[in-house]
Amino acid sequence: MPTLSVAMIVKNEAADLSACLESIKDWVDEIVILDSGSTDNTREIALSFGAKFYENTDWQGFGKQRQLAQTYVTSDYVLWLDADERVTPELRQSILQAVKKDEKNAIYKVNRLSEIFGREIRHSGWYPDYVARLYRTDFARYGDELVHEKVHYPASAQVHKLQGDLRHYTYKDIHHYLVKSASYAKAWSIQRANAGKTASLGQGITHAIGCFVKMYLLKAGFLDGKQGLLLAILSAHSTFVKYADLWDRSRKASPAIKM
Repeated sequence: MPTLSVAMIVKNEAADLSACLESIKDWVDEIVILDSGSTDNTREIALSFGAKFYENTDWQGFGKQRQLAQTYVTSDYVLWLDADERVTPELRQSILQAVKKDEKNAIYKVNRLSEIFGREIRHSGWYPDYVARLYRTDFARYGDELVHEKVHYPASAQVHKLQGDLRHYTYKDIHHYLVKSASYAKAWSIQRANAGKTASLGQGITHAIGCFVKMYLLKAGFLDGKQGLLLAILSAHSTFVKYADLWDRSRKASPAIKM
């Protein structure tokens, strides 16, 4: 039977980490956690579950941090989790079956089911939400993206969807959403600016309106009740903010016009 590690990158995840590790502690061979500077008891919780705990505070983005974490993995397979996620029994069985089958060129996607503001979001473009999270450690890795990082793998890879949901308990409240989305918007705009991209406030407005229409109407967010409406409004706001941030960076970077 090939071996399996769970890998995580964390910072100040004491509120969620125990529940996440409880969902995987009895059936994985190794838990690897890379911390980026927690000031709560994240470390103590991780060690209590027998995790291999490492630290790197030289933050260069989510992609780079995951790349470093993967270098500490010693198992044949790596399963990536975030602290606010939980593996369901059905997904666990699907993961173990995939590892046992041991296809050499396979990438496995899991389906995240998110709960936000007390409700499971099954529409709004949020479900199904398949993300690549399981693969042979020597076959793939995350890219260099600052945010919204993705697993990079050969074009010849066979991509499979696993059965069962990965429960995702994101955004504890409005403040948590705003803080987290602001951080993502900043990283997104930096990444785009570094690539030579610019934006206008008009683009921010049109993309924000498009985001709301897509989520609430086209993706049936209205079926997610009040939470669906709130999520569509907040997502539109976040969309505008990231374009506004890029516009502001572009403005500051442009040479002043001399008269």
